[in-house]
Order: sequence, then structure tokens, then C-alpha cells
Amino acid sequence: MSETFETIRYTADVVVIRGEEVLVIERGWPPHQGKLALPGGHVDPGETSLAAAARELLEETGVCINADALTLVGVYDRTDRDPRGRYVSVAYAVTVPEDTVARAGDDATAVRWVPLAQPGELAFDHGEIVHAAWCQPLVR
Repeated sequence: MSETFETIRYTADVVVIRGEEVLVIERGWPPHQGKLALPGGHVDPGETSLAAAARELLEETGVCINADALTLVGVYDRTDRDPRGRYVSVAYAVTVPEDTVARAGDDATAVRWVPLAQPGELAFDHGEIVHAAWCQPLVR
């Protein structure tokens, strides 16, 4: 009997809510280059998904939050969610003050605040993640 091994990449995504808006980035790299997505990225060796979510948010948007402020939205592991292969993402949400300002950095070419209830078409399964966060009473 031969065993088959699958490479699984571990990532974290963040739904940042400001009033009735959600923060999205414009992706600077493939896949989905130029499309809107949630801030997020790979979990580094020795790092938790919670720490990675806060770090990626800061790197991509300049928004600094305490990782303890993040609320778990869910784990997303559909096998076809990323064209690069198998990616498992832990998604978190955080509510920030109305005067929070974001700026593009790292992998993001732009940032913008879009309506939380209708964020438009997002890359990957990020629309599903935003919807799940929007429906969570603890987040809002």
C-alpha cells in the first residue's frame, strides 16, 4: 500500500469591521492579482494563526491591533479554495474605531473600505468569510 502525502499550507485572514464597512486589500500578486481580498497570509514557523493574523494585518494595511482583540470566525479548508494548492485558513474578525485609517503595504497595492453587507466580489472564498463574520453577534 502506498501512501500519498499532500502539502497543506496554513494561513490566517482578518475581517476588519469599521462601522458598517469592511477593510479589503487589492492583491499585488497572483493568484487573483488586482482583485479585492481580506488582509491575511501565511502563518510563519513557530507562530500561531492569531499572531499571524495581527502581523499580516499590520504589514498589509498598517492597522495595528492586539491579537487578543481578534474573534474566531472559522476554519476554511475547502480543497479547491486556492488555485495554488491546498490552503487551510483560520479567519478572525475585529472591530476597529470609526477613525481607523489603513494604508497599503507589503502584498497589497491598495486598500479600501467597502460595505460590510455587500462587499462585492472578493478573491478566494473571502466573501463567504465576510458573510460569516457579519452574522456573528460578538463581532458587531
